[in-house]
Amino acid sequence: MKITSAKVYLVESGYVKPIIVELTTDEGITGIGEAAIAYGLGATAAAGMIKDLCDRLIIGQDPFRIEHIFSLMYDNSFWAKGGGAISFAGISAIETALWDIKGKATNLPVYEFFGGKMFDEVPVYANGWNYHCYDAASWAKAAERPMADGFKALKCYPLATQDSKGRLQHVQRRTHDREFMELAYQRVKQLVEVTGNQAEVYIDLSGSVTTDESIRLCKRYEDLGITWIEEPCDAFDVGAMEKISKATTASMAAGERLYTRQGFRRLIEKQVVDIVQPDVGNTGGLGETKKIATMAEAYNMRVAPHNCASSLCTAATLQVSVTLPNFMTLEIYPYFTDSPKYVRILENPLEERIADGKLVVPSDIGLGATLDQKAITPYLWAEVTAQ
Repeated sequence: MKITSAKVYLVESGYVKPIIVELTTDEGITGIGEAAIAYGLGATAAAGMIKDLCDRLIIGQDPFRIEHIFSLMYDNSFWAKGGGAISFAGISAIETALWDIKGKATNLPVYEFFGGKMFDEVPVYANGWNYHCYDAASWAKAAERPMADGFKALKCYPLATQDSKGRLQHVQRRTHDREFMELAYQRVKQLVEVTGNQAEVYIDLSGSVTTDESIRLCKRYEDLGITWIEEPCDAFDVGAMEKISKATTASMAAGERLYTRQGFRRLIEKQVVDIVQPDVGNTGGLGETKKIATMAEAYNMRVAPHNCASSLCTAATLQVSVTLPNFMTLEIYPYFTDSPKYVRILENPLEERIADGKLVVPSDIGLGATLDQKAITPYLWAEVTAQ
């Protein structure tokens, strides 16, 4: 079997830009994957990276030789060694599509290639449920919706500010006045009062404020029963992470902006976090995520995969998550569908199957994901075929 062509889709879907690759083989079997640069900036660059990789390295390859192809991309793209998120988002999308092809060709779910599933269902948590809230009272009030929808865990960004349209955005300053820091505390305090013992609360500080200010805020949160504090500093700054971790009893989580096992190595070896958060769509793919999770297990850490792209990334992440002994929970954005001009990437999104805060693991072959061709065809950005 050989890969004969590739299509790259650059989709405009509400507030995100999913980047999808579809590989086709000479036996007519297709595989799909996603680069998880959908949020923020860089989608066009990631789409270009996928196109270049397919054009120069992927067309003509045997899709079953996944480890070989990963090494081919890593060693021969030149920029992957020490490379950044764009390089590895492109590699991740292609690697994921290869697993999808292998699953379909062998009539197996992808999780069977990673040791088989350990769970029949997995817990999930809701993010993106309060994007138009600012004051602490409306913040807490917004939690009623995901709780009514059965979610048992919620994540929020207490340091978020507002853009010109009134939507939350990541904080852009390293230090703040006392009034704003009190708001950051009250948002979480009042949220916890609403959730009570009905839902866990996770908070994400987005690696934004200085180390000393982060420590003061984390210590204030200690008595609120927060499950984890995510990115209390830049995850690349292991020294700051160590200082914060030692100063507070709160559990620390990080990793969504790291990539490859090399990128996670210092974070894990220093044991400065309790929960690691690789993203299958930018850390190198499913195989690399499995390796990172195994490293974390050796250091007695849990894994809570980051998931902020389309429903395709949800399907891919689930395939490796169910094989992890140290898996904790999976991130879900249940209200992306509310976004203006939302595009349905899959015909069968897993988000629609969530019930009571859990997702039953499907037994469909491959990734168990089917592209909604009618919806995404207008977003075809590039096509690569054999020369």
